Amino acid sequence: MAGSGTAHLRGEEALLSVRELVVEYPTGGGVVQAVSKVSFDVLPGKTLGIVGESGCGKSTTGRAVLRLDRLTAGEITFAGERIDGVSENRMRELRRSIQMIFQDPVGSLNPRRAVKDIVVEGLAVAGAPKSERATASAEVLSQVGLGSERFADMLPRQLSGGQAQRVAIGRALALRPRLLICDEPVSALDVSVQAQILNLIEELKAEFDLTVVFIAHDLGVVRAVSDDVLVMYLGKVCEFGDADLVYDQPAHPYTRALLDSVPLTDAARGFTGPALEGDLPSPLAPPSGCRFRTRCPRAEERCEAEEPPVLEIRPGQFAACHFPLTPVTLAASATPADTAVEPEPTPIADATPTPDATLTAQPTPTPEAEPATGQKTTKVRSGPDATE
Repeated sequence: MAGSGTAHLRGEEALLSVRELVVEYPTGGGVVQAVSKVSFDVLPGKTLGIVGESGCGKSTTGRAVLRLDRLTAGEITFAGERIDGVSENRMRELRRSIQMIFQDPVGSLNPRRAVKDIVVEGLAVAGAPKSERATASAEVLSQVGLGSERFADMLPRQLSGGQAQRVAIGRALALRPRLLICDEPVSALDVSVQAQILNLIEELKAEFDLTVVFIAHDLGVVRAVSDDVLVMYLGKVCEFGDADLVYDQPAHPYTRALLDSVPLTDAARGFTGPALEGDLPSPLAPPSGCRFRTRCPRAEERCEAEEPPVLEIRPGQFAACHFPLTPVTLAASATPADTAVEPEPTPIADATPTPDATLTAQPTPTPEAEPATGQKTTKVRSGPDATE
């Protein structure tokens, strides 16, 4: 794992590179700072999970990659080509290689079209002949576990949520993309159906060698599918790293708070840890310095005056925090306070003094740890006769 754009130093070329991404929306009450100088890389064949509370900017980040939302500033590079400034015609061509699955499966489908036509909409726009579209439609429906004979002539309103999401996945895959952006793809589905859709995405990722950006607020879902995790808060990157490191040894207080908010399997025992106090500040007027400081139990005067840069806390893990939960701090929980020592984090070797360093998604060997609840998705059989 390496940050600040160091993938190129290892001869590794990211499929997707985002640099200092800014997305702002002017409103009558001011400017909404949806995404503020977010940077990261995603290497080919890997899955980057983006997680955070509602309003943190994770979905806007995904939409900005496809230029579905207007970029205020920043650079986006896909497969070595800068795409943030290309023409709409060129962007339309690039969207064949970058596809998105949306949160509302039924709402994302044309209610007047049959399933067999929906899954090949992209091919129709690209000018593929009718015979090719018919063959591709049957093939794609089979790949997502929907038998063509049963589902081809159905309309979206006749489908369950899980079936509709399978159609949406099929529509994305019909163009054989290299990058798949999944925006809360299972949040509207029942838990049992979630498992089936997650399994399907993992199977198709392996079959078609996909690179995935997986956006969700469910920590268990993100861990189940991600190689690396990016934690966002109020438009900013809080933490980034190997999924196991981030979940087992969180470095940022916000990440720790998210993990503490997970309910225990025994409902009577409540939640994993104490609740996060306070409400999410308005993106119209985010706090100065560290944006999390108004809710952070570790905040000090420095957090109000200085915005923390993204630093390497330990190999394979990065956080934007003046007072991170370093390994010594975590181990000190059983040590008298006057003997605990908290070392300063080490800046990334080639980092520049900017609010956010660039982050690179790639796997890093980590010590064996006990799997947390929800780490792996239960394998659920799905096939042509699946009803969800």
